[in-house]
Amino acid sequence: MSTDADSMKSIIYALTANFAIAVAKMGAAVTTGSGAMLAESIHSFADCGNQLLLLLGLRSAKRPPSLDHPLGYGKSIYFWSFIVAIMLFSMGGLFSIYEGVHKLDSTEPLNQPLIAVGVLVFAIAAEGLSLMGCIKEVNKVRDGRSFWQWFQDTRQSELLVIFGEDLAALFGLVFALAAVSLAMITGNPMYDAVGSIGIGVLLIIIAIFIGIEIKALIIGQGVEPKTLESMRRFLAEQEEVEEVYNLLTLQMGSDVMVAVKAKMTSSSSAQVLIADINKTEVNFKAAYPQVLWLFFEPDIKD
Repeated sequence: MSTDADSMKSIIYALTANFAIAVAKMGAAVTTGSGAMLAESIHSFADCGNQLLLLLGLRSAKRPPSLDHPLGYGKSIYFWSFIVAIMLFSMGGLFSIYEGVHKLDSTEPLNQPLIAVGVLVFAIAAEGLSLMGCIKEVNKVRDGRSFWQWFQDTRQSELLVIFGEDLAALFGLVFALAAVSLAMITGNPMYDAVGSIGIGVLLIIIAIFIGIEIKALIIGQGVEPKTLESMRRFLAEQEEVEEVYNLLTLQMGSDVMVAVKAKMTSSSSAQVLIADINKTEVNFKAAYPQVLWLFFEPDIKD
């Protein structure tokens, strides 16, 4: 019954910011020879690819049901979100650690480190704006919960991924800025290498958390607990329904499947029973437009 967050808007924000940041970082990495900057540029280009995959996932999820997929393609967004988590883990995290370890023994100082610092400051500002845009959408559905609780409860995998990516990117940029600054001040490039390793570890941790949440969605989760309770309350308030025995839901991307087992108030005839069920279904779908499939079983006991 609440307004969904606009995942598409969050993805576009992130894609625009990351592409500008990636180009700037790569230029700075080539100029300065900074491992942390190279790791950050690869991370940003990977994020651009990730956001394109999410857009592909959202598009494929809107395909209508078919004979082979009678419940539609809504869950395909979960698949693409999981691929994004894998890319964040591999192309982002593992590459950053490899690059950092590779440069631990380097003795060459950074070239023109002020360029790297300037680019990182710009990137932090751009990524901060992207994260603010994402948080604005998250706040539409957070309903007073902590961000961590929302992260665990949400069924919008694409918004979850963008939030995790933006958060990882912002913290990674701060690590990179600290690493490049220390390398510039001390003249010791080891700090730059350590910064690259730190960025990699951060990306891997966040990718694992994202992967765990999306795995649950792929296996099959119902609607969020607050929505499930709202649905149960709504059904119990219908004058045609005497008692709700069972209510099962399955989240299918942006669509939802619902199965209800309930005792109806009147069962004087089959026609009256069918009319009451139909009326209840119409009211339920009007209140919860995300429900695409609704299966209603009348009974006299659970």
